[in-house]
Amino acid sequence: MRETDSPAKSDHKDDDDLLEFLDGPEIGDAGDHASSQPWRVLIVDDDGDVHKATELAMQGLLVEGLPLTFLHANSAAEARQVLTSESDLAVVLLDVVMESEDAGLQLVRYIRDDLRLGAVRIILRTGQPGYAPEIETVQAYDINDYKTKSELTRTRLYTVLTAAIRSYRQICSLDSNRRGLEMIVEASTELSRLRGLHRFAEGVVTQLCAMLGILPEGMVCVQMENAAEADVRIVAAAGQYSGLINCSLASVQIKSVRERLQRCLNQRENIYDEGTCLYFSLSNGRPMAALVDVGRRLSDLDQQLLRAFCSNISVGFENVVLYGKLLDQAYNDQLLQLPNRNRFVELLDKNLKDPAGVTLALIDLDDFSDINDAFGHHFGDQVLKAVVARLGSKLGLSTAMARIGSDTFGLLGENAVVCGETIQDVFLEPFSVAGERLQLSATTGLVRLTESAAVGSELLLDAQIALKQAKQQHRGSSEYFSPAMGTDARERFKLLKGLRAGFEENRLFVVYQPQVDLLSGKPIGAEALLRWRTEDGKFVPPDQFIPLAEKSGLIISIGEFVLRTACHQLKHMIELGYADFRMCVNVSLAQFRHPDFMTVVNNAMRDIGVAGRNLELEITESMAMEDTELVMHILANIKKLGITVAIDDFGTGFSSLSHLRQLDVDRLKIDRAFVREAQTSTAGSTIAQMVINLGRGLGLTVIAEGIETEEQRSLLLDLGCHEGQGYLFARPMPADQLENWMSQTKAGAE
Repeated sequence: MRETDSPAKSDHKDDDDLLEFLDGPEIGDAGDHASSQPWRVLIVDDDGDVHKATELAMQGLLVEGLPLTFLHANSAAEARQVLTSESDLAVVLLDVVMESEDAGLQLVRYIRDDLRLGAVRIILRTGQPGYAPEIETVQAYDINDYKTKSELTRTRLYTVLTAAIRSYRQICSLDSNRRGLEMIVEASTELSRLRGLHRFAEGVVTQLCAMLGILPEGMVCVQMENAAEADVRIVAAAGQYSGLINCSLASVQIKSVRERLQRCLNQRENIYDEGTCLYFSLSNGRPMAALVDVGRRLSDLDQQLLRAFCSNISVGFENVVLYGKLLDQAYNDQLLQLPNRNRFVELLDKNLKDPAGVTLALIDLDDFSDINDAFGHHFGDQVLKAVVARLGSKLGLSTAMARIGSDTFGLLGENAVVCGETIQDVFLEPFSVAGERLQLSATTGLVRLTESAAVGSELLLDAQIALKQAKQQHRGSSEYFSPAMGTDARERFKLLKGLRAGFEENRLFVVYQPQVDLLSGKPIGAEALLRWRTEDGKFVPPDQFIPLAEKSGLIISIGEFVLRTACHQLKHMIELGYADFRMCVNVSLAQFRHPDFMTVVNNAMRDIGVAGRNLELEITESMAMEDTELVMHILANIKKLGITVAIDDFGTGFSSLSHLRQLDVDRLKIDRAFVREAQTSTAGSTIAQMVINLGRGLGLTVIAEGIETEEQRSLLLDLGCHEGQGYLFARPMPADQLENWMSQTKAGAE
């Protein structure tokens, strides 16, 4: 039988085997690491023999391929001095009991809390097992290991140190990665605040050099539309390269720099030999390359961080390029390569600081839409380019020009240059476009900046007001803005704004003016009329706000409100016993042209429950003339519903007899002006007679408005007029007064 080793002997053998396994291979490799920094271990112990024994035991051993070097402190106080003057300590071998029973623990607190050394590994050693710290103390003080001195044989001590140093190295590596990632995030944050390719590229150079711990020394180049070297340009540079900004890569005199950047762009990858060259991929096919002079070979960790930096910053480059495109589109016209309205407004604001002698012009090409319709939009674009070219050559470089609208241009320059005469001279000669000779004209609105109190876009509004005034007078002319023009325009705008508010706040309401049979005086119906009472109780005349409502499109909503209100009142009148009562409602051309007009009429009649025979729609004579086919089509649909149609203000337009015969209408209304003149002049009487005869001849009922005297009524009766309305019979009145008036009139007739 084989004799069994004693326990002590067995432990000693195991230690020797472990030692051979751990340190055997590394002793022979010491020469390979002679130039590397050793692991620094601080021994803190009040027993001098412990210092000597520890250093002797570890003599000649390597950990992770590097030797150990020891620093010594005989007390916690000495250790504090060493810790504040030394750096890169990997391990602290610390005695628990020294000057006091807890001197070692207090030193641990100092290392962790005051010095904030989280990576250094702390191993407590004690020769007095009774002073071993509790588990809670080990956890609270961030102690990495605890051993009694009797445990630490040479092999065990080496094992403990190896484990601690490996842990230290991993923590340092993770910390380096964390710091590197933090720098990337910080760099991205800083760079995200930069706008414009040049500034962003400069920021990339700065951040790269900061990450690598070197002075700013490098450049960023961008590849243009193709891969030719001549089309690669330097967009940012620092240090010795700063003079190369905006130069082509081919002009870089340092051959190695030039070739490395070109190779980086061609290979589309980072290059780390003979300097660092980083590649940034962009989706628009115009990649970037950045070169920085590091002066050393980069570690694997540095290369990993730079790869992460490149991936992250490539997105930043994409955003900057996109921002540049958006900025260009926001402030520049892409077709004509001119500033657009936004940029022109900025230019106006700048010139307001010194407006003396400066004029703003708004030029509108006359009938440009006809050119587009006849020749196509591509030809129209060529016309615009030709106009821009001639304006530029005639007005000179000192005049700013912008495209304000599709065929409208803004000019800003000296009074003597930007004036009506100069602009008209531009259009005297025909334009040659794609083999065609075109004679163009333009209408111009001008504003002398010293004569307007407006700023920025308000100046353009003043010019627009002057332009509109010029168009009303004569196309091809020019007109200077005056304060009176601005006052009128702003009053109209103020009125329209108030009208919108009034409609939303129910300050618009309907009144009714009775219509009667002229012979008997019997009421036959009423005309629904819109009224607007402002917040302060004042009334705005309909001839002021109705045209504004029509031009702004507000008439669509207002018109439906009037129609429905009138239908509700009509139904109530029928319920009161007036079965033949007729309600007349005015309709504008804007309502007629709206695609939902007939739907609105149908829905109002159906929802409220009124018959078409009790409803009459009034259109003006000029409206009937303006869009004949549309009006005739809508009138046919109206008649299908049983609704009657009247032509209002008849005699003020220029409709022919044949045209009138084509319109399927039931009633002609003589304008109040003819009623007034019929009593005072032969001509007025003759016109009234002609309208009445025409209506009767076509089988239409004739009604006159604006009858104020008995003499007018008698005259119109003698001329053959059927019906009338006016102050002689009743003024426009609210619904309740209309009902009372009808009741009193009926009682008087009985």
